[in-house]
Amino acid sequence: MLAVAMAAAAFALPARSGADPTGAPVPAHWEPTPTTAAWQWQLQGKIDTSVPAAVYDIDGFEVPKGTVEQLHRLGRKVVCYLDVGSWETDRPDAGQFPKSVIGRRYEGFPDERWLDIRRFRLFAKPLKHRFDLCARKGFDAVEPDNIAGWENRTGFPITRQDQLRFNRWVAHQVHARGMAVALKNDGGQANELVDDFNFAIVEQCFQYEECGPYRTFVEHDKAVFETEYELKPEQFCPEANQIDFSAIGKSYDLFAEPWRSCGE
Repeated sequence: MLAVAMAAAAFALPARSGADPTGAPVPAHWEPTPTTAAWQWQLQGKIDTSVPAAVYDIDGFEVPKGTVEQLHRLGRKVVCYLDVGSWETDRPDAGQFPKSVIGRRYEGFPDERWLDIRRFRLFAKPLKHRFDLCARKGFDAVEPDNIAGWENRTGFPITRQDQLRFNRWVAHQVHARGMAVALKNDGGQANELVDDFNFAIVEQCFQYEECGPYRTFVEHDKAVFETEYELKPEQFCPEANQIDFSAIGKSYDLFAEPWRSCGE
């Protein structure tokens, strides 16, 4: 437990506040710095709070406020996982998204479809309610998933500029609610967005040799949380620790186990 507390202390830095691009004040929020301390990513099953990780990334809809509070008592920071660039049939607010913005199926997930983020104002209301949900439950940060539609077959002609506009809007909405925000799997825009996002969450960048773009976050004194599904720890941990990425090994279903940390 002492090791976890010490790792968590590395994240308990002074919160940063300031102004957004419009000049409006932004509430103070968490600013995780580069680290190799362990994190945990669990999106299915009852949350196992015994995993010795300083940061937990868990589902914003499924996990109750009490679990967030329990993790805080244990000294953990807690990230709220939400889909913002795709539509899921099983979410309670699914009916609030107009059919006109629902596109192609997300590969590998038959109950999920891409959203037309060019017209995000048409579904801004349910997204804002999702961010409100994370704030009410006391999360420290938000992981907004599927914010790289411009690189995928969404069914819509989404451009790089469309994506930048939407991603910055998401970051502003999260910051306005006093939470940090992660850039998720959008290395192609990392340089443009590093000033808008507080840290990065990345999948399989060592396997696919795509970690380079995210090093800009470390260079800007911001954390990178990375996970691998197929590589063995000895195949990615040495490099992850060398470049100050917090890397773990998981399975694709993201239950509590397996969990293999590179944390030093």
